[in-house]
Amino acid sequence: MLVKYLWRNAVFTAVSVLTASSLVATYDLDVDSTDSIKNVAKQMAQDLKSFYNGDEPGQTPGLLPQPYYWWEGGALMGAFIDYWYYTGDTTYNDITQQGLLFQVGPYNDYMPPNQTLTEGNDDQGFWGMAVMTAAEYKFQDPPSDKPGWLALAQAVFNTQASRWETDYCNGGLRWQIFKWNNGFTYKNSISQACFFNLASRLALYTGNSTYADWAVKTWDWMRIYDGAHIDDNCTTITPYEFSYNVGAFLLGTAAMTAYSNTTNNSANVEMWRERVDGLLNATEDIFFFGNETSNRIMIEIACEPVNLCDTDQLSFKAYLSRWMAATTKWAPWTFDRVRTLLRNSAVAAAKQCTGGDNHRMCGLKWANNSGQWDGTTGVGQQMASMEVVLATMIQEAAPPVTNGTGGTSVGNPSAGGSDDGRTDPVGRIYGPISTGDKAGAAICTIIVVCSFLAALAFMVTDETRSTSDNLASMRSTLSGAATLGVLAGGAKKAMNNEKGKGIAAAMDKERSSSTDTGERIPSAYANGKLQKSMQPSEQKSLKRVSAPPSALSPVRETAKPNTIPDRRFSTNSIAQRASVLRKQRQGA
Repeated sequence: MLVKYLWRNAVFTAVSVLTASSLVATYDLDVDSTDSIKNVAKQMAQDLKSFYNGDEPGQTPGLLPQPYYWWEGGALMGAFIDYWYYTGDTTYNDITQQGLLFQVGPYNDYMPPNQTLTEGNDDQGFWGMAVMTAAEYKFQDPPSDKPGWLALAQAVFNTQASRWETDYCNGGLRWQIFKWNNGFTYKNSISQACFFNLASRLALYTGNSTYADWAVKTWDWMRIYDGAHIDDNCTTITPYEFSYNVGAFLLGTAAMTAYSNTTNNSANVEMWRERVDGLLNATEDIFFFGNETSNRIMIEIACEPVNLCDTDQLSFKAYLSRWMAATTKWAPWTFDRVRTLLRNSAVAAAKQCTGGDNHRMCGLKWANNSGQWDGTTGVGQQMASMEVVLATMIQEAAPPVTNGTGGTSVGNPSAGGSDDGRTDPVGRIYGPISTGDKAGAAICTIIVVCSFLAALAFMVTDETRSTSDNLASMRSTLSGAATLGVLAGGAKKAMNNEKGKGIAAAMDKERSSSTDTGERIPSAYANGKLQKSMQPSEQKSLKRVSAPPSALSPVRETAKPNTIPDRRFSTNSIAQRASVLRKQRQGA
């Protein structure tokens, strides 16, 4: 009887242990096994797709549900392209093509009218980079009556190049496209990074030196740190550093290295190679946690350690993983180092994917957390984990193509012309307002006012009263109407101001990109050093940074507005900054 009891108890214990372990460790990723990597990536892709319903009846293709903004839909389409590229699995190809084509807007340049409240240059840039990837990887082409992937990327580039502005800060793109959007006076690093990334890759794909010239111009305008406001001519820099900025520049410099090789310009090859190395050094030193390359794991250093990453920032490691892996194709000398960093990160990322009802949803924290799920789930966390796992197969993946190496995507160098330089969403539909338009509007206004007064006179006239009594009554009515008009005007002004605050607050809270006006630097990251704690009051007052500051930023202008100082983007300054930040972080 005792033996029977002990046996039953042992069986129960074994089953309990097996069940618990299955709930805690769903993924057992072997980065040396392609089958293992593909199996893990397949499940991660399924869970990522569970957040997207744009392919369902009544939903909008390409859009993610709240709280995700338009730009992240483009990033998601890019992730599904990567999934197909690495695995060969076409499961999500049709919905990806559908989403990419549905959001192009009336002029096929990713400026859809329903996104004017939120669309910035960086947002448009993410869609542009997604279709650029589709062209480079030979993703399934659109139908013949639709623009090609290359043409869409060229349209995004053309509209942004025409927005390059020298009146303030001697160059650069503003964060926002439309004048009345909060952040129109801000020039942020990710807008420049997307533009540089796209220009560099278009130069390599097409062989057109005009794109390369724009890439050089953008690089020369940039320096370490973040974006800045034009109000002080970009002299005050926001010091946050986020991984997707440096990642976008890293891939762009690799593309420029490859482009310089095609032009047989050895001096440019060495120059861009040096820049690749400088950015990669900074990337490892700042955005990887550990003592050396062999054990370092990716981390979003500005917000992850203090649990302050917002909805956008939760996805940034996805893009760094994506672009680091792609860099190795155009800068092959980086392969061993990048592979080690990505493999470390992929194993750590997969290990902590134990959340959700299916016990395999992924969180944000991969580094220094002993494989524990951090309790969060979302598009960003899932996409980041999937991208870093996929990136471990970069060696087996086919190299990106160009027009000269098998690329077939149809281009259009003049695409997007109808939106070039436009900062007024109304102009797309009605065209610019002319003098005749203003005169016609004035005449219509006079007719409406006169008609209103005539109708008012008719309504207040009493045939049984004298003319003088009717005039007195009319004066009284008009006086009351005027009073109401003043009150209404005051109410409207208050409403407009509040609406502005509402838009700013909404962008502040869940915006798609970049730093908001008047942003405060939390004490947890004061003076560029990660502090050990933050006061609760400061946590509550911390504003959302939606397309945050970066490891890169515009040149600060202290000379005359028309004088461009000789401050080129230095890889030495990158390395110095990385060294300082790492020492500070280790001392925190």
